[in-house]
Order: sequence, then structure tokens, then C-alpha cells
Amino acid sequence: MNKCGGLVIVMRKKERQKAIKDLLLQYSIDRQEDIVELLNEQGIDVTQATISRDVKEMQLIKLPTSTGEYQYSLPTEKKLNSEKKLRNTLKSAYLSSRIQNEFLLIKVSPGNGPVIASLIDQMRYESVFGTLGDDDTVLVISKSVSEAKATQELILEMTN
Repeated sequence: MNKCGGLVIVMRKKERQKAIKDLLLQYSIDRQEDIVELLNEQGIDVTQATISRDVKEMQLIKLPTSTGEYQYSLPTEKKLNSEKKLRNTLKSAYLSSRIQNEFLLIKVSPGNGPVIASLIDQMRYESVFGTLGDDDTVLVISKSVSEAKATQELILEMTN
């Protein structure tokens, strides 16, 4: 454990991930151990396991450098946010929906089910327990009947 002037800094995940992002912008880093070492040099006490989880959560990718080696990089920023993508996809693909207990079944144009299910998951709606999507159907599993109805209303609003 490296200390900075005798001080060890314990950070919250959000702050630690910001520090990792700053390191990636400053240095060419090809191993998680290098991230651990650089953070420790700054007095930030982390383990390789913690950094491994951060790498996965931050969706860091390894890209080839000009020398043919690989280095960690931040994922490319998405131009449209998930809600806008969901709204646009629903406007063009939504066909119908119906509710059975806490299940909301959405019929969509062929090929759109997986995308819509994924976008609904990305939105992390409080009323949604989970989704399943196949070619032309999305099954939204809600936590209750009333939440299924609320989700259906939300979906219908997005189709207009």
C-alpha cells in the first residue's frame, strides 16, 4: 500500500472511476495492475479486484496503439441517449401492447424486440423488474399490476 505523505485516501466508486478516467487520458495503460500502481502513487488505496470491477462497469476497451500494443481506452460516447433511442424506435416499430397481471407484452415490427428490451433495461425504470425480447415481441416484467399499467402508459406516450 503506497501512502502519500502518510495519508491514505479512500474514495467512493464514482470518484475513483473519475480518477481512472483521468489516468487514461494522461497515460498509455495496458494492464489493470498499472492502474492500481498509479492510483496507489496518488495515495488512493485500491486492489486489483476493485479495478477489475471498475474496468468492467466503465466498459473500458483495449485499443491498438501505433506500436501495435494495446492500451485501455474509454468507450466512445453515444450520440443519442437511451430515452431518445427508445422513443424513436418505438415510434417506428410499436404495433400493440397488452397486460396480464404484472406482465406487459409489447408487439413490435420484426427485428426490433431485442433492441427495445435492451433500451428499456438501460432506462432502469423503477417499475420494471426485467425484460425479455425476441424478434417481434418484448415482455416487460413489472413489480406489480399497477406498475405494469404505468409502464404501458409510458410506452404509449413514447409512440406519439
